[in-house]
Amino acid sequence: MNGILFSSKINQKETPFETLLGLFKEVIVHTSGDVEEALDWLRQLDEHYKITNEEYTFEDFVQELKDKGYIREPRNGDGKIGLTAKAENSLRKAAMDKIFGNFQKGTSGQHASNKFGGQDELSGDTRAYEFGDALDKVQMTESLKNALIHNGSEELTLTSANLVVNDAPVSTSVSTVLMIDISHSMILYGEDRITPAKMVAMAMAEWITTKYPKDTLDIIVYGNDSWPISIKELPYLQVGPYHTNFVAGLELALDILRRKRTPNKQIFNITDGKPSCLIEPDGTYYKNSFGLDPYIVGKCMDMAAKAKRANIKVNSFMIAKDAYLQHFIKTFSELNGGRAYYTGLGKLGELLFADYSNQKKRHNK
Repeated sequence: MNGILFSSKINQKETPFETLLGLFKEVIVHTSGDVEEALDWLRQLDEHYKITNEEYTFEDFVQELKDKGYIREPRNGDGKIGLTAKAENSLRKAAMDKIFGNFQKGTSGQHASNKFGGQDELSGDTRAYEFGDALDKVQMTESLKNALIHNGSEELTLTSANLVVNDAPVSTSVSTVLMIDISHSMILYGEDRITPAKMVAMAMAEWITTKYPKDTLDIIVYGNDSWPISIKELPYLQVGPYHTNFVAGLELALDILRRKRTPNKQIFNITDGKPSCLIEPDGTYYKNSFGLDPYIVGKCMDMAAKAKRANIKVNSFMIAKDAYLQHFIKTFSELNGGRAYYTGLGKLGELLFADYSNQKKRHNK
């Protein structure tokens, strides 16, 4: 468990099951969904911190995980204990609570626009009815009050001149593609960078689907190639013996967003490495891991310009500290018009959250 720190402070108000379950939700992401490996880690933690006792043993904990529907027995001849859908859902919620827990939580959110007359909840702002306004926006109480004032109670006549409608801002939806670098460098140099990326992706998935249900989130990974993954697959995501094909990831992200009918579209990119791979027109791979290859960099800049022409910003979250790589991301972002963030692993989630929350959305035309 090199590089993973757990607090020795145990919440005395929690039951042994609650304490171990919280740890299980963290460890299982590190083991990429391998339940048996995660349980081995927890046994070691239990032996060190004495979480269980004679009345409630570690075996009791494992059985309770099964009884409460978090893990399942081996099936289809795979020979391994697996996570259930309930567990996968709880991992996303736990990730959101951990990463976004310092921020004020609200009800289902809206991305505000400066246009009016949409389907939002009543805002309290009203205006006189105009021809073409939707009838479901008429505020009957205020309209009847106007009729009483103008006509008196003896001859109550409701005309268009009395009508008042809610002046609510139009709700704008956003389509986001989250790109995750799964090249080999994400676990090199003694630092696990893929686990925080997975945690952030799970948190974002839970946050967007619950707080902004009208928005869409697609997740893609990229190494030598790029491909989409489902939210369900996030806990199991692993790096591979890959180079970094930034261009392939951007091409797939733009292709996904081109098919979306939402007014606002954006790309988030989590990476720690330099672009080092391209797919040539004949299908062969061009790779160069030494420095920044001018040919590869040029293709990346072409994609930055292409995304800008499509009015799609690429916001990059750089978790490496190399000055020349940060300069590459800075140049890319300036060309595209997106943002570049240089952050440690601990601030990754907060930055993504803040950027998604505070970004000024383009308005419906």
